[in-house]
Amino acid sequence: MSNEPTPTSTRTSDPPAPPPNLPQPSTLPQPKPLSSLPQLTRYITTHRASDGLAALHSQAPFIWAGFDEDNLGFAVPFTTSAFPADLNGDADLAAHDALVASGRLGLVSPGGTVCRVVDFAPGYACAMHRTKSLDYGVVLEGEVEMVLDGGDRAVLKRGDVAVQRGTNHQWVNTSATEWARMLFVLQDIQPIVVNGKELGEDLGPEGGLSKAEKKS
Repeated sequence: MSNEPTPTSTRTSDPPAPPPNLPQPSTLPQPKPLSSLPQLTRYITTHRASDGLAALHSQAPFIWAGFDEDNLGFAVPFTTSAFPADLNGDADLAAHDALVASGRLGLVSPGGTVCRVVDFAPGYACAMHRTKSLDYGVVLEGEVEMVLDGGDRAVLKRGDVAVQRGTNHQWVNTSATEWARMLFVLQDIQPIVVNGKELGEDLGPEGGLSKAEKKS
């Protein structure tokens, strides 16, 4: 890098831009949550060109977009497009910016990873869906029930972690009055074959973000 970063420097944070196979946002990207939950900030680190020591590259508020009549709030603080990621010369930052600007970012980044935070409205249940990815899902606020298509269910509380291994699943906010929030890290995977059948991505009705239900 030619210029040394300063702790007060900022980069434009990144709106989650869905590809054509996903519904368009019901609320366009904005620098505040759709929910009543606190706003979050993304901090990116780097190395100073002068001495090679660690430094803060930038900080920026999360950018949120609403889906399914604003029952879902999405923020995507960062992505990668290769594994292992190349951090030399800020190649990873450039790849992330290019992916977001392309409008082709889906739930998964082929060959890379996606860090996404999702807010769920009170009583909301998303559609059953499967992504071609290994997902780490961490509950940050509230309680969220994980429902699997085979009938198993588990209620995840704050700090609990779900390891989604390419399975068909649904998320349900168990509270009728409070928003819930989860952090997801999705990593692309090799195709999964079960009983001789390859399991591809299945985003449910109309992309998996619409025609969902709200639990009473």
